[in-house]
Formats: sequence, C-alpha cells, structure tokens
Amino acid sequence: MTPIIESSKKQYTFKGKTIEELKALNVREFAKYLKSRQRRSALRQFQKIEDFVNKAKKKAEKNKPIRTHERTIIIVPQMVGMKISTYNGHEFVPVEIVKEMLGHRLGEFSPTRSKVKHGAAGIGSTKGSKAQAKK
Repeated sequence: MTPIIESSKKQYTFKGKTIEELKALNVREFAKYLKSRQRRSALRQFQKIEDFVNKAKKKAEKNKPIRTHERTIIIVPQMVGMKISTYNGHEFVPVEIVKEMLGHRLGEFSPTRSKVKHGAAGIGSTKGSKAQAKK
C-alpha cells in the first residue's frame, strides 16, 4: 500500500503567524514579532506608519501611484501587495511589496548608489594615447 502524497504548496508564515492573521493586527501588535531594532523603530514611529498605510490605501483605491520620500518606514503586513515607489535621491524606484519584506525598511529596496558603468578609456589614460593631441 503506497501513501498518498498531497502536493500542497507550503503556506508562508512569519514567526508562526499566517499573513491573514498578521493583517488583522495593528502596527503595535505586529511590532512584537519583529527583531529588536525593527521593533524599537516601529514602536517609536507607529503613528507615522499607520498614517502612511491609510494614505496609501486611499491612493490605491483611486488607482494613483503611491510615491514617498519616507525610506525609514518599516514594512508592515497591511502594505503587502501594494506597489510603492520610493525616492532614492534621483528618481522614484517602484517596488512590489511581498511577504518576505516584512520587518525591512522601504529604503532597502531602492538603492541610492548605482552600479558603476565604465566607458572606454580617455585620451592620455594609456601609454599609446599619451602622444595624441587633447583636442
């Protein structure tokens, strides 16, 4: 007799709680499940986070893009599924918030420094081009 193996996808949990259970919590209750640094930040700025989430929900209902300069906001379960554009000092970088981002900051997903793209060597930078005229 062979056992029947169910191929069910493993449900995502955060510290033993499903995403639906976490969405029912407010910011202060969710902060209890975070690591100490994130917990401290979330508890200190819980009002700012709640205001941001409420404003983002209103913008999402109107199908407007959610754009922010607030890079220090901790990602909470109510933000999961939103597309938030965070400013990196040069442009707004769009980021789709997923379950794995819980507890991280918005700024972590919009890097401020871009990868260096080296071009061709300029005149005078190599021995063969030293003798060439600069104009």
